[in-house]
Amino acid sequence: MRSRRFIQTDVFTSQPTKGNALAVVMDGTGLSTQGMQDFATWTNLAETTFLLPPTTDDADYKVRIFSPAGEMPFAGHPTLGSCAAWLHCGGQPNVAGLVRQECGVGIVDIDITSDVPAFAAPKTEINPLEVSQLRAISEVLGFPLDRVVRTAQLNNGPNFQMIELTSAADVLAAHPQSQKRPEFRGVGLIGAHPPGSECDYEVRNLGPASSMSEDPITGSMNAAIACWMYEEGHWNSDLIIAQGTAIGRHGRVHVRKDGNTIWIGGHSHILIDGTTVL
Repeated sequence: MRSRRFIQTDVFTSQPTKGNALAVVMDGTGLSTQGMQDFATWTNLAETTFLLPPTTDDADYKVRIFSPAGEMPFAGHPTLGSCAAWLHCGGQPNVAGLVRQECGVGIVDIDITSDVPAFAAPKTEINPLEVSQLRAISEVLGFPLDRVVRTAQLNNGPNFQMIELTSAADVLAAHPQSQKRPEFRGVGLIGAHPPGSECDYEVRNLGPASSMSEDPITGSMNAAIACWMYEEGHWNSDLIIAQGTAIGRHGRVHVRKDGNTIWIGGHSHILIDGTTVL
């Protein structure tokens, strides 16, 4: 065991402590997979990351991402939060303005040229959501089927069962019935705010892979949604998405499309800079 630099960031918010917290161990060299998992379980945050030397010259660093329940190939707030921690600790990208992060889905580009860093959304597999599963979800969350606009099963590393409802109010009103425990994971809801609102859409991630009851802000899910909506022609402009409202957070996800690349952005704040013994 030895002392390792430890950073805690708060991601996808302009208001520190109102985003999604991330623990970052700046040097994971020598730690076993079980050791990383044990620490991630101990922090009990949605995700904990461990930075390592890259295995390819194309990347600036490698990251391994763990929830309390297991390792994840990709996640959005750990991508932006790990990048913020790496830069805070003196990291210098090989290409000016672009950080290239190696993770379980390959290399993810992070644009750091503006005040809202953004990662390039990885490829998303889009499939239909089974009607039987939609009915089961609607029963648990308490929304009528006539409030459903469209659905999809999305996979960009994590899996998401996405349901668009007719409004942001419908999304915020969804509530798991206390007498029923959902048998599913990664249920996502999205609904539009009225025109002229601060944010264009409201999103919730219920039963996420992190084993929390609701994820504060989910970059990977917002990336998957954006790929789905732009590909099917439902979106054609830049957007701001709110998440975490139902649990007292102030998450803001900035979405833009530049050519064939979809960028998912958000602010990150360094809240703790210290050491841990692992």
